[in-house]
Amino acid sequence: MRGSDLVGRWVLESWVQDYDDGRVKHPMGNDATGFVRYAEDGDFAVMISRSGRSPFTTGGQWDASEAEKATAYESMLAYGGRYEFVDDHVLHHVEISLFPDWIGGVQRRRLVAAGDGTIALEARLDAGTAQARTARIVWRRK
Repeated sequence: MRGSDLVGRWVLESWVQDYDDGRVKHPMGNDATGFVRYAEDGDFAVMISRSGRSPFTTGGQWDASEAEKATAYESMLAYGGRYEFVDDHVLHHVEISLFPDWIGGVQRRRLVAAGDGTIALEARLDAGTAQARTARIVWRRK
């Protein structure tokens, strides 16, 4: 697959994390929803959320309870910036993110193209720790 083959909008099929100790987790649940968009000019944006997110009941976007805001944070992943394609990897150069620790960093993802029209982005996380795992996010072109 070439970098230009990524251009466009892809919808989330699945997100799973396989831990070295045998645990399997779906960070946003089995029915998460989301998309990634890769632009020709090198921009990208990712949005993934848990399905069935509840609207706030204690206030608005800025004045809801801390508990509701924490739940909203835990049920959404959003980041964007610039990307490049290097060998069989996509490098996401993060410029903005709901999770501030990613800003200014690079998220390296191995790209695996399947014959069914999907792609998987895979990453090895927390190697050498009790949380060591492989994350695999599968996308289908929309």
